[in-house]
Amino acid sequence: MEDTSKIKVELERTKTELAILYEISNAMRATLKLDEILYIILTGVTAHIGLGFNRAMLFLVNEKDGLIEGKMGIGPESGEEANQMWSRIEQEQMDMDDLINAYKVSIHMKESGFNRQVQNLRFPLHDQKSNLLSLSVLEGMPLHLTKETISNYVHDPIVQMLKTEELVIVPLKAKDKVNGIVLADNFITKKPIGKDDVRMLIMLSNQAGLAVENSQLYEMTVSRAHSDSLTGLWNHGYFQYLLGAELDKAKAAPSSVSLMMLDIDDFKIYNDSFGHQSGDSILKELASLLKSYSRKMDHVCRYGGEEFAIILPQTGKKESYYIAERLREHIAKFSFINEEILPNKKLTVSIGIASFPDDGSNAPDIIAQSDRALYEAKNKGKNTTCCPALAI
Repeated sequence: MEDTSKIKVELERTKTELAILYEISNAMRATLKLDEILYIILTGVTAHIGLGFNRAMLFLVNEKDGLIEGKMGIGPESGEEANQMWSRIEQEQMDMDDLINAYKVSIHMKESGFNRQVQNLRFPLHDQKSNLLSLSVLEGMPLHLTKETISNYVHDPIVQMLKTEELVIVPLKAKDKVNGIVLADNFITKKPIGKDDVRMLIMLSNQAGLAVENSQLYEMTVSRAHSDSLTGLWNHGYFQYLLGAELDKAKAAPSSVSLMMLDIDDFKIYNDSFGHQSGDSILKELASLLKSYSRKMDHVCRYGGEEFAIILPQTGKKESYYIAERLREHIAKFSFINEEILPNKKLTVSIGIASFPDDGSNAPDIIAQSDRALYEAKNKGKNTTCCPALAI
């Protein structure tokens, strides 16, 4: 009888585990957007109807730059916040679909202190001696740090940041290649992490690695389809889409969005003197500068010809002006080949700025106002930034 009861318990547990993995797997198949995939993975790790960990973080491997980069973190920052979150989920009887859909309409998780902290983390990929994440990636094996063993890693940056007594680190794999890492702990409840917890996290991570790879391949395809072939920046069509999308977000928040239009001064003289191939080289070099000196959140686009556009989300007019001025000065100081042919012996740009909601409520209005500001910058002698109705 004892054996029969044990088998029944095991069968029920296996049935529950399979149901959890099936639900999470179905959710991951429903989207190809990377941020949604990452959120689904971490929701599966932390939800009471999932694996039930208190907190989880997800990192992706950036082989090109030799880095392990923090992408998303889900979890409370205190016991009080945890109780509020768990009480709300219980009161509203939220299932996995409810939790996932909440991500699309709420900015609370995206702007949480824990998530921002995770997104700022960067670790060298090939440095397993000084960080646990690199060790997990390079060995491709899960690490379970118990109360007894975590003391051996007190100087590890992740252990220091999390201040936890127990931690599990599991690599995400696609075709036997590690493309990410999930970390999870129970820093609020102090519930011990058992072998079954680790096993479930490994099973989930195996599915998650494939979902991340598919999403990255999809995003790479989308990026190529919407990129300008010469500069690698977003093309005009995708610029229109991005501006509309950022305006929709700003209206919902509400917040500001600014648009910066840049035009190379006297570029026709350069093209006429050295030909379009030399002109194309200048355009590529300038595009690289614009990407380098723009913020990660900004969208840098080629508007057409020698004109570029930068969309600045969550940015008002005054801040945009200072960003534009720094950018203009960097460009003026840069040494472009054969720039001495130009009237001022330097290649420069003129910039016009418009902002939502101050200068318009839709994309055509914002574009028109930034174009007018750019025209004004040209009339003022070029190599300048104009921003309507801004007192500096």
